[in-house]
Amino acid sequence: MNTAVSPRDYLLLLGVGLIWSSSFLFIKLAISTVPPYTLTAARIAVAVVILAGYLAFKRQGLPTDIKNWTIFAVLGLFGTALPFTLISWGEVYIDSGLTAVLMGTMPVATAMLAHLFIADERFNFGTGLGIMIGFGGLIILIGADALHSLDTAVIAQFAIIIAAVSYAVSTTFARRFARLPGPVMSTGSTLAGLIWVLPMAIVLEQPWTLRPDGVAVISVLILGIVATALASLIFYYLIHRVGATTFSQVNYIIPVFGAAWGIFFLHEVPDWRIPTALVLVLSGIFIVSRTAKNKARDIET
Repeated sequence: MNTAVSPRDYLLLLGVGLIWSSSFLFIKLAISTVPPYTLTAARIAVAVVILAGYLAFKRQGLPTDIKNWTIFAVLGLFGTALPFTLISWGEVYIDSGLTAVLMGTMPVATAMLAHLFIADERFNFGTGLGIMIGFGGLIILIGADALHSLDTAVIAQFAIIIAAVSYAVSTTFARRFARLPGPVMSTGSTLAGLIWVLPMAIVLEQPWTLRPDGVAVISVLILGIVATALASLIFYYLIHRVGATTFSQVNYIIPVFGAAWGIFFLHEVPDWRIPTALVLVLSGIFIVSRTAKNKARDIET
């Protein structure tokens, strides 16, 4: 890993943040005519084709041993199949901007899971404070009304939170067990994700009976090619180039721009809770990442 971060690295960091933040917009555009399991399976299938082609171009292949495919299966479930499906289902009932802010809590959840399962990532007062502030943003978003009635919109918000935790599980698991080159990990886990979700789409939604409109088809292609395949390759490149701590800055971009895309392109009108919660979530991310950066600096010295 290089310690010097180049302007090109920062441009790629901004690019992957913008790509991931826009995925909530394209899910919202597609979900009206493509149901959740089929949308997830379709975008993953497109990504698998692109990633497999990239592996062939690089003259790399997937392993055949059970150990690595077990790792792929876990990452495919918690890193693609489960969160993609939950986000798609959730956006049937809530705005894309609200989804983006709820997903912004992922690094806070990752810090909590890392404390429990990674020996050298125990959190201190700063990390604990960041976690509390981040989840305070969740409480504001969901609201006290959720304690009295679990309507569909509230359940959808909980589904998005579970998706964020699922990503956190995947990230924590990958830190401990992912050892293969980035493109191989990305292709293997994405293929495993397709194996998880495709039978559900076939059994529950019969994709061959659907009639998606043109906007949905274009959205699925963008989600598969750009938001899944391309973003995954950039992710592993940047992790190798600049490390996880610097890459974590992308978490400031996703909820902010994710909410902005919904306002500008879908004319979503956020209430006071979204900007308030956004401030709390970003503050929580800042404290957690700042604490992690200081801890890494202390270890290096």
